[in-house]
Amino acid sequence: MKDPIKVFGNVGSPYTQKILALLRYRNIPYTVSWGDVVHNLSLLKIEPPKPVLLPTIVLKNNDGKNICKTDTTPIIRYLEEINKTKSVIPHHPVLNFLNYLLEDFADEWTTKYMFHYRWHFEQDAENAKKMLVLQHKLNIDNELMEQFSEAIADRQINRLWVVGSNNETENLIDQSYKRYLKLLESHLTISTFMFGQRPSSADFGMYGQLSQLVGFDPTPRDIAYKISPRTISWVNIMSDLSGLHNKGGIGEFFGIDNNKDTDSELNYFKENDSGWFDVNSIPKSLLDIFNEIGRVYIPCLFANARAFDNGDKIWETKIDNAVWKQKTFPYQAKCLKWIKDEFNKLSEDNKEITLQILKGSGCEKILN
Repeated sequence: MKDPIKVFGNVGSPYTQKILALLRYRNIPYTVSWGDVVHNLSLLKIEPPKPVLLPTIVLKNNDGKNICKTDTTPIIRYLEEINKTKSVIPHHPVLNFLNYLLEDFADEWTTKYMFHYRWHFEQDAENAKKMLVLQHKLNIDNELMEQFSEAIADRQINRLWVVGSNNETENLIDQSYKRYLKLLESHLTISTFMFGQRPSSADFGMYGQLSQLVGFDPTPRDIAYKISPRTISWVNIMSDLSGLHNKGGIGEFFGIDNNKDTDSELNYFKENDSGWFDVNSIPKSLLDIFNEIGRVYIPCLFANARAFDNGDKIWETKIDNAVWKQKTFPYQAKCLKWIKDEFNKLSEDNKEITLQILKGSGCEKILN
């Protein structure tokens, strides 16, 4: 790419942090503009996309014209098409699918952790409402800051029920977050990244949400420090992997000898030298993460899709033996369809391998 990608986003946006970390790892030149996306685009005389999401990226097409793109998952796949270096998509079709499912979980379920902790507790809301305004305009005067802070807090706190956060689901969200941290702590004793010695798009999706949970919001940060110190360190490392794989072999950045399995690797790579796990030797620590996906996220996808098909504006279901109620999201209905589409791209043999890997996790229910 001749020109740097223009990124428009917000410091407090996990999806902005997701795409910036990915661009740094892949050494793709970019510039970033913080603040009001529509205003910043208008300064460049660029028509904003509909809807405007964080982040929005602008890059040149083959005719030299500016094109806007939003939604990080398709953005990442588009970047794979136009830039072949340091891919974040596993080569094996089965791992590719599992990566897609894990990235979707990170984007659509773990963001519930982030939204819940940020606005459900007074300490966190007090922090967020001021920091988000200051990150938008650092030199704003105190009176205006107070006005905007209260407006943001009122809007976001009143929207908590939309994503399912309330007094009844508080414990469910809290317990899922703590299990998630324990699962990451376990997996990071085996592998630096989710699918091996190199980061996948799922890693960056998980990083985006965790950048806020452990780097911005007080309550989830304190929980993470107690439960998973490896996750804290992983988030710090993930923020800038620009030097990883720039020269030498896979894992050089972490001092891994590619010609010799360490005790922690437990031969998960076998004869595979790509840096991704061998599909026949996926560690239990990763499979356990998919059990959590099946436990909490898959029921959410099912219930939302049924409500969307029925035209219901609100849906209710049982998740992890607790009542979950929230607004119907057309986008999450699309997420379920896209997951099925990815699965249906697989050959019959790879479908069977995938179903065997996910057997008993609950994830296989959306694929039958």
